[in-house]
Amino acid sequence: MKSGSRAVRLEMTPLMDVMFLVLVFFIYCVFDMTVHRGAKVDLPQAPGALETGERIVITILPDDTLELNGERRAKEEILSRISALVRTGMEFPVIVSGDRVSSLGAGIALLAGLKEIGVEHVSFQVDGKAAD
Repeated sequence: MKSGSRAVRLEMTPLMDVMFLVLVFFIYCVFDMTVHRGAKVDLPQAPGALETGERIVITILPDDTLELNGERRAKEEILSRISALVRTGMEFPVIVSGDRVSSLGAGIALLAGLKEIGVEHVSFQVDGKAAD
């Protein structure tokens, strides 16, 4: 190098700022891409706790038909699939997501079937707001 020339220097601070912003962007995108495995239903309003991780979501639609993780199924098929998981020892939380206009009888029949196959812990999905 000549005595009068300066060495080229790469500034890392702006690069780290850009990488931090990209990281924050991806974190927010991941939170927006959370999977809801049920149909869009009008949930009853009540305070509730947040469930995380793998879970089995059974949705009771307004016409009392059932969905298992977003796929329309008959009650007997849903119970047989969950029964197979129970027999293998896999335990996932079972969440019932029922539309507020679905009948109580459909929910009780589902709960009775779940109890028969050995599922002991069932949660109901709610809107999370206090009821008026």
